[in-house]
This record gives sequence, C-alpha cells and structure tokens, in this order.
Amino acid sequence: MNEQTLKILGYDSIKGKISEYALTDSGKQKILAAEPISEVKRIQALLGELDEAIVIIKKSASVPLSGLGGMEQILKLLKSGNILRPEQFAKLLLFLESCSKMKGFMRDKEYMAPRVSSYIYSLEDLRDLAGEIYRCIRNGMVADTASKELARVRKQITISKERLKEKLQNMLKSAKYKNMLQDYTVSERNGRYALSVKKEYKGKMRGTVLDISASGSTLFIEPEEAAALQDAISLLKVQEGAEEDKVLAVLTEAVLTNEAKIILASEIMIHYDVLFAKAKYSVSINGRSAEINVSHRIKLVEARHPLLGDKAVPLNLEMGDGKHALVITGPNTGGKTVSIKTVGLLTAMTQSGFHIPVKEGSVIAVYEKILADIGDGQSLEQNLSTFSSHIVNIISILEETNDSTLVLLDELGSGTDPAEGMGLAAVILEQLYKKGAALLATTHYNEIKQFAEEHEGFINGSMEFDLESLKPTYKLLIGKGGESQAFAIALKLGMHPELISKAHHITYQEEKDYKGLSDSPVRSLEKQLAGRRADRLKKGKEPRVTESIHFAMGDNVKISPQGEIGIVEKGPDIRGDFSVLVKGEKHSINHKRLKLYISAQELYPDNYDFSIVFDSKENRKMSKLMEKGHIEGASIELEE
Repeated sequence: MNEQTLKILGYDSIKGKISEYALTDSGKQKILAAEPISEVKRIQALLGELDEAIVIIKKSASVPLSGLGGMEQILKLLKSGNILRPEQFAKLLLFLESCSKMKGFMRDKEYMAPRVSSYIYSLEDLRDLAGEIYRCIRNGMVADTASKELARVRKQITISKERLKEKLQNMLKSAKYKNMLQDYTVSERNGRYALSVKKEYKGKMRGTVLDISASGSTLFIEPEEAAALQDAISLLKVQEGAEEDKVLAVLTEAVLTNEAKIILASEIMIHYDVLFAKAKYSVSINGRSAEINVSHRIKLVEARHPLLGDKAVPLNLEMGDGKHALVITGPNTGGKTVSIKTVGLLTAMTQSGFHIPVKEGSVIAVYEKILADIGDGQSLEQNLSTFSSHIVNIISILEETNDSTLVLLDELGSGTDPAEGMGLAAVILEQLYKKGAALLATTHYNEIKQFAEEHEGFINGSMEFDLESLKPTYKLLIGKGGESQAFAIALKLGMHPELISKAHHITYQEEKDYKGLSDSPVRSLEKQLAGRRADRLKKGKEPRVTESIHFAMGDNVKISPQGEIGIVEKGPDIRGDFSVLVKGEKHSINHKRLKLYISAQELYPDNYDFSIVFDSKENRKMSKLMEKGHIEGASIELEE
C-alpha cells in the first residue's frame, strides 16, 4: 500500500486510537504496525474473529488480560541468559495465572465465539511451574519455604538478632553507661546496631564509631560487647544471599525449560490483547463488518468518517455492476473531499481487519493498491507549483494503476487554464478507467459532468446545497451532477431572473428561463426600467445622464475603449476617478471613460450588502467575528 496515501487518508490516526485500548506495549506496537492486506480469506478471517470478540465483550466486559505487563522484559532477560529476580518472578506468576483465567473464561464463551476461543487449546498447562514459583516467591521476595537451608539460615539470623537486641537493652539499663547515653534507644546504622553516646564520653565506651550526628554532639557507637554478635549476623546474611541466588537460579532454569510454552502463551495473550483492543474501538464508533468483494462493488449505508465522530454527515454511496467511476461536483467546502477520503479510509480499515462505522448492508471492495492525489501537495524543496506537483503525482498514479487499484483524485485539473485543465481531467479519467481502476474524483468543471454522462462506466454525483439557508448540507447525491449554485444564489439574493438567464446562455450556450424559479413575481427588465424613468419624470427630474460624473455603488458600467463591463465600488476622488471592479480586480478609472450600463437600483434589492461583491471572504468572516466581541491581534486589511 502507498504510505503517503494512507497518511493523507488518516489511517495512522485510526491505528493510534485503536492502540490506546491495548494493555501491552507489544499489543500497541502490533496495532501501529498493521497494514491493509489484499487476501480476501485473511481479511474475512480477521473480521470474523472481530465479530466474535464484539459478542464476547458485549456479554462480559471484563476480559482477564490484566497480567500481561512486564512479559516483554522477562522474555528478553531469559534470552540474554540473566537470572530472574523475585519481582520478575512475581510478574511471571501473574501472567501464568492470567493465562489460566483466560482458559476458563474462553471455555465458557466457546458456544458464542468458537474461532476466538479455539486459541486457548494452544495454551500449554503450566500449573506446575506456577506452583513452584508460588512456593518460592512471596510478596516480591524469596520465601522461607524455597529451601530448607534458607529457612535454617534465616532462623539463625532471627535468633542472633534477638540476642543482640537483648544485650544492647541490658547495656541501656546499666548504671555504668547511664550518664554516657544521649538517649535510651538502639539505633541502626548501615545494618549494624549502635548506642547514642555523648561526644565527651567518646573514650569511655569501647567500640566502633559508626556515625556522628549533624550537630556533632552525638556519636553512634557499636559496643565492643555487641561486635561479635553483629559479625555473626553479617556472615549469616551473606549465606542467606547466596542461598537466595541459588533458589532463583534453579527457578530460572525451570522457566527456561518451559520457555517455548511461555513464548507461545505470550503471543496468544498479545493476540487477544490486540483483538479486544480492536473490539473496544469498534464499540466506540458503533462499527461493524462490511461484506467484501474483488469486483469493484462499493455500497456504503450511512457511513461516517471515523475521525469526525458524531459531527460526520452520513454518506450513502453505491458503485459497481460495470459502473466503477464516480465523478463528484459541487460547491467548495461542500464535503466532496471528505466523501472520497471516507471511501478510501473505510476501505483501508476493512482490509486491515478493522470494523467501520456503517449500517448493515454495506459492501467494501478489496484492492491491491489505494492511490490518491488529495490536498495542496506543493513542494518548496523541489520548487514545484501546486499544479505541477499534482501532475507529477498523477503521472505516478497513471503508471502504478492496474485493475486492482482504487484511485482518489481531488479537484482534478484545477490550478491551470480552465479549458486545458478540463481537457487534462477528461483524458486522465478516461485512461484510469481503461486501466480497470475503481475511481472517485472531485472536480469543479461542469464539462466533466457531461463527460461522465457520455462515457460508459461513469456515474455523476454532487454535493447537496440548501438554497434556503445558502449553505451546503454535505450530503452526496448519486446519479446527479452539481447544478450552477452561483446562478441559484444570485436569484435567491434578488438579482433579476432575465439577467441570470443571459448569464446562463453565455456560460452554457443554451436557453434557460429563470423567471419561474424566482420566489416572487417580477416585471420584465424593460418594463422595470421604463417604469423607473417615468417615476423620475413625474417628480420633475431629468433622466440620469450616463456621462455624468455621478455613479452609485453597484452600478454596472461600460468602460471605453475596451467595452468591458465593471462594477462601481466608490468615488469620485478629486480627479474624478472611480474605483471599479473589473474581472475580480479593482482599478481606478476616470469618469470620462465610464458609461452607465445597468444601475444598482435595477440589479440589487434595497439594503444589499455590497461587501459580498467588493470585500474578500477572509475580511467578511473576520468582520463578523469582531462584531461579536474583541479579538486579540485581529485586523482587517483595507485597500487604499
């Protein structure tokens, strides 16, 4: 699979979320290392196991996987020939107990999850090893019961300590030492016992100074009478340590004898860890298995992008039966890109054995490759323009594509001359289809809709737009190309339908009457103009002289000598120049070159917001935010 494509689709983020449910480091790493596969039987087996795991956790949420921590380190120590320490044996014992609990747990679930529960029969019986560890290790320490010699040595240490304490207690009570002592307690320094003696009596008590207080006023002296007993205790402790090491070595040898069984048990438990992590994630997204095939058939029923959660608008889509190329048109920010990303991501997840957030009846096709050209992709290092970088990527896609490839193309042909971009988009789509790929492409070229309608195997789709709220609904409509929302929006905002009909004819070279689509009855443009002229004459006003220096904001004017049409923004200045918007750019033009073409009164409704025409989208958005309250560091750039 193409790593860059998977990254663009958000596949790594999905694996990261699933890995959070794993209990072991090995389980987390196994999930993060997962990749889509193309073998149908293996995918079906993975999905079948996951289906059973869902049944299990819905029946019993507590799966006995708590004892897996630390096993990776223990197995590494065994391989390197180290003797295990008591705390490591304690962890190993927890693991063996967890394996035993898992066997019992899965036996009870065999009727509902036969495939998942079958792994327990590969778990070897390690009860004898667990019993030996339990006999020798207690509370993270080697137990007295580990060997007879260890029990004997520890008993001698206990007896010797009692004798030493008794001797020191007698010295504390003795009148001989009463004045010498700073206090009447026995202190311990570095494992040896001492009395607290005033510094002025240093030479009066025979013994070894073990420590001095911070002030220097107290000496901690080991009396000569107690030294022999303390030396005997130290020797016994050396014997104790040697016997503990002997026990640990024998116990480590017993573990090494069962190393292969322990490794197998560890792998099985890690597999369970991964499986139930996937199951828990599936429950969190309300996921399920999709039916899979290798014939380009895709059917998504209320699919949601898993990284968007509840915010995602359900996606319904169906391809196949000879139609495996979908071209989606629609307004910007209408959800086209999210739609094709959703298809790509859900395909990759299914081919990894993950559940996907869809309703029952959904179908996913299996591919050897998923290739995508989505996003800006501009490379500063290679000094490639946005368009050039897209073409480089698409050339690579054309070379790699075969009849088992899913290709996702976003805004195909954009970033260059519209006529040439449309031509390139058409030949790229045609070539990819001839190579047998399943294809989802988004575009803003209306000509591509016609291309899709005329070519066998292609389906048109569009993103729905709500003309009442003038906002996209983010719903994909299959079998229908996107309509010209610019004309519909202009009509909704009050532009005269005759003007929109003229614009439609210029754009599509066809007639379309927009009068019947208007929300309210309107007079013809000529009658409207005549009526307003008559109103001016009744009021004793002369008709507006087109050569006059007076133009209003929004007036459509013809500019000589080119004959271009512009829209007046403001003016005049002291030189008689007006700011005029021409083909999206503002120019300063003298009134002598301007002639009224259509007045603003005839084009726009009262109180029309001209910032929609003259201001940038970013400035309008920031202005609305600043109206709601102060925004630290925010500014609106105004042109001179």
